[in-house]
This record gives sequence, C-alpha cells and structure tokens, in this order.
Amino acid sequence: MRHRFFSARDLAAGDVVTLDADERHHARVVRVREGEEVELFNGHGAGFFGIFEGDAVRLTAPAPERESPAELHLAMAIIQLEKFELVLQKATELGVRSIIPMITDRVELRPERYQGKQERWRKIVFEAVKQSGRTRIPGIEEPQKFDDVVGREGTKIIFDADVQPLTTDNRQPTILLIGPEGGWSERELDAARRAGCAFAQLGPRRLRAETAAIVAVALTITR
Repeated sequence: MRHRFFSARDLAAGDVVTLDADERHHARVVRVREGEEVELFNGHGAGFFGIFEGDAVRLTAPAPERESPAELHLAMAIIQLEKFELVLQKATELGVRSIIPMITDRVELRPERYQGKQERWRKIVFEAVKQSGRTRIPGIEEPQKFDDVVGREGTKIIFDADVQPLTTDNRQPTILLIGPEGGWSERELDAARRAGCAFAQLGPRRLRAETAAIVAVALTITR
C-alpha cells in the first residue's frame, strides 16, 4: 500500500510538488524512503502516483479514479458526538460529496455541545479521505435547521422506519436525510411531504441513527 500525501495545488504529470510542514512530518512518522513510490492528491478530485524525493514528490502518472459518479450529500441529524463522528468517517469512506449536520425537532444535544466542532470534524473527514484513497475532500457545512435543508432545490430522500414509501422512481438522489435517535416529528414528516421529498425505508428492522446513515449511503451510492 502506497503512502498518501496531500497538496492543495493543481497537479500534473512531471510536476515536482514540495510537501507542506504537516505532510513532511507525516512522511517522517511513517518513514517514507527516498525513491519510494507514493501517491499525492489535491482534495479537488486529482490524484497522481509519484516518487518521493526528500521533501517533495515528483509526479509520474495519474492514480486510478476512485470517486463515485453519484453526487450524494448526507444531511445527518446531530446525534451523540462519538456516533456522529463515526458517521462522518464512514460516509466519507463511502464517497459522499458533502455532509450537512442537521438540527431536528428531537435532537437531544444542547447547541453548546456541537458548536465549534467544525475543525475537528474537518480533520476526521480529511483522515478518512487519506485512508480510503479518495481524491476529493467532502465539505462539511455549519449546522443547518431541518426546514432549511428540506426546502432546498433538487432531489431529496428522507429515511424513516415507520413511513411507507410514497415514490418509486429512480431519480438520482442529491440529499439523503437521516433523523436523530428519537426519529422524525410529525411536523417534520409533513414538511418533507410538502417539500416533495421521496420516502424510503431500510428494511423491516429499526436501525440506530448512525447505522441508518451508513446503510443509506452505501445502498444509494452503489445504485
């Protein structure tokens, strides 16, 4: 397995890219050898193989495309933070384009518990990108209210264990909405219907919120 490094610049075969301080430190920690083949990605969809030369990488050839063609965004209710961060990691590994932390009627955490977490969340996503071989870093929005998310343009699918599917078409989804541990309120379900959301279930069993998010992304992104 090749070691992977990050540079935000545009990449092209033949370039010699000097690593920043954090990536040079990473290279020392993992003991990359001079002349070893490594991989470099820029977070915007470009990835290249290259040869490690001191504090730089000489790019040789494009790396295989590992990004999903589906433009999938996950709107995830803010649940217990350790579980929410697991969802960030796994959704990134599975290939989502962005993650929208969502404030729903039954979110149990007080706002002060999740405010100011953006930098930590971005780091979790970045590490998942590095580990999984992706070349694009998903965005993480500031926490958004359910009504603002459900009112966005585009296709939306809301997952709920107790609501029968209302649509059966095969439109490409753009936003998947996953509720908190206590489920959706009736007000939210009504708002979703009025906003034209498609409804879906994940089987006959009731899943934990973090499990539902991972399963919903996995099933949808591989269609």
